[in-house]
Amino acid sequence: MTDKELFQGKTATYYTLGCKLNFSETATFAKNLKELGIRQAKNGEAADLCLINTCSVTDVADHKCRQIINRLVRKNPNAFVVVTGCYAQLEPEEVSSLEGVDLVLGSHEKAHLIDYLTQWWANSGVEDGHRFFRVPTKDIKSFAPSCSRGNRTRYFLKVQDGCDYFCTYCTIPYARGLSRNPSIESLVAQAEKAASEGGREIVITGVNIGQFGKTTGEKFIDLVKALDAVEGIDRYRISSLEPDLLDDELIAYCAQSRAFMPHFHLPLQSGSDAILKLMHRRYDSALFAHKVNLIKKYMPDAFIGVDVMVGTRGETPELFEETYDFLNKLDVTQLHVFPYSERPGTAALRIPYIVDNADKKVRSHRLLDLSDKKTKDFYTRYIGTEADVLFEKARHGMPMHGFTDNYIRAELPAGIANDKYDNQIIRVRLGGFNEDKTALMAEIIQ
Repeated sequence: MTDKELFQGKTATYYTLGCKLNFSETATFAKNLKELGIRQAKNGEAADLCLINTCSVTDVADHKCRQIINRLVRKNPNAFVVVTGCYAQLEPEEVSSLEGVDLVLGSHEKAHLIDYLTQWWANSGVEDGHRFFRVPTKDIKSFAPSCSRGNRTRYFLKVQDGCDYFCTYCTIPYARGLSRNPSIESLVAQAEKAASEGGREIVITGVNIGQFGKTTGEKFIDLVKALDAVEGIDRYRISSLEPDLLDDELIAYCAQSRAFMPHFHLPLQSGSDAILKLMHRRYDSALFAHKVNLIKKYMPDAFIGVDVMVGTRGETPELFEETYDFLNKLDVTQLHVFPYSERPGTAALRIPYIVDNADKKVRSHRLLDLSDKKTKDFYTRYIGTEADVLFEKARHGMPMHGFTDNYIRAELPAGIANDKYDNQIIRVRLGGFNEDKTALMAEIIQ
């Protein structure tokens, strides 16, 4: 039996937890397996293969991973269950001991998923399950390419993996290894392929993409310039850039580029310099404010999303107020708020002063309320203006949504939404907020 015959006719179900990079990788797994003959199981249909791509950024994420694994095992009792991702790398024995799990692949091994499946099915299950494969973090060298869209209009292009920063609260370098990347040439080729498949927008993803070039000696801005020249791709978005790696030159280039959108996502984590030092972050609040102000100078309409963590060790009420005041005065659009979670083995556990869960919730709600106000104010500025929106396919009878260049979500009513608008950039006039206040209503300009 050939390798392809082993896969032919089988069904699979996929579940992803965590970041955009995980979603991109899962979509690539699904695409590769589809090419071998494995189709995605329909709703209610038992699968032959369950693949769970996990996250481990918090203890809540670990708990959710276990819940999802147990749920999928119950729904697919005869499936071959594979678990990969950050939780699989950090706690392989724990994951492999869960009932129904057959194979656990760490961050290095997941690039060879098809090889593992081929070996397993070729042996007709002779080898029992509950096996895990993981190399130590220092030995994670592989880079699994990924450029896929899954069920969405946008493509996600993985340009980098791993991180060298070792912030005191974070386990990501232990879960994904040190920074590494492919060549600009190979990434341009993937973008060109996405364009040939009808892709219009690409989101550049990675763990710490500003470190691009460590492997190849190239520069991130040179990657940006090369991608900007790819014909057929109308829009690029950069998923997240560390403030200290966001060069002033890059901001200036994006402002006049052909296809890079006025949309930035910056991880702040704290607006208190004292907390930033405890976190071992590589910037202070003044540098962060400089980057935001420079973006707004070059691109006044830019959408700026910010990651912020609350309740980290050492964050006294006074230091939290520094963060709140800093963000309140800063011209940013949206806050992604995360409560601090203790992670075993991290240096943060040695920091005194622990914030209790009740205070974390209060602080989170305050920042989320601030975020809602900032986002609403930003959207309101554009009511009555014209914009180009890249629309995404909607379920039958449902409104259609898409985003402007500066990431305002626009909605076409169900009665107007049409499949012909899917993956098309349409000129619209933006109206008031939709019913749930998550988008501006769009009127197509004839």
